[in-house]
Amino acid sequence: MNTLLTLTTAALFASAAFVAAADLKDSRVYELRIYHAAPGKLDALNARFRDHTVQLFEKHGMENLGYWTPIDNTNNLLIYVLAHASRDAAKKSFAAFGQDPQWKAAQKASEVNGKLVAKLESYFMEPTDYSPAIKSSKVEPRVFELREYTASEGNLAALDARFRDHTVGLFGKHGMKNLAYWHLTPNQKDADRKLIYIIAHKSSEAGAASFAAFRQDPDWMKARAASEEKAGGSLTEGGMAGVKSTYMKATDYSAMK
Repeated sequence: MNTLLTLTTAALFASAAFVAAADLKDSRVYELRIYHAAPGKLDALNARFRDHTVQLFEKHGMENLGYWTPIDNTNNLLIYVLAHASRDAAKKSFAAFGQDPQWKAAQKASEVNGKLVAKLESYFMEPTDYSPAIKSSKVEPRVFELREYTASEGNLAALDARFRDHTVGLFGKHGMKNLAYWHLTPNQKDADRKLIYIIAHKSSEAGAASFAAFRQDPDWMKARAASEEKAGGSLTEGGMAGVKSTYMKATDYSAMK
């Protein structure tokens, strides 16, 4: 009887833990937005975000996670991530934002000498099951790295398994801070092939050193060889050609630094 009671109690605790974990799952939708500033307009774009846009996003229910510019910013980019309750909520929030008199006034005043944005890219994302809790934090000084992987055909699940079981832990071992890992939400181009994540380093040089050590780590080499043997080749499209990396610095108005 005591054994049965013990087993029953353990099962109840396990069930409660599973329900709690499900409740804690991050159900938010994240939006990666990349602005290509018009020539000579990046400073003005940053000023508009600093003085108006960030606050108006919050007013209309959007959470500002982080704002960055590439360290080698030859394309005049502003990169940022917002959190929404859902894609439908994002649509409603942006509709309300676009009609806000404060936004209209700020936009008009800032564009007296021309538009500030030449091109906008937007990607909706959901956290992977191995992503750490995604939240804003300020630990200075550090640099951020945005990495985008395009999985080879049919291998996103295998790529996820390698990150879940090996890569994430090895990144931490070699001094890299895991901040967020995402997939694209359905009905977007290459949604079944993309892994997008952000990690942090103490500096660009530290990031390069960390990756050099990571790539020579016997545990990584073993995990990579096993995963590629099982998949019959590289898990990313064209090998390293399927990996894009952008080193970034946080803007002075970013919630995450």
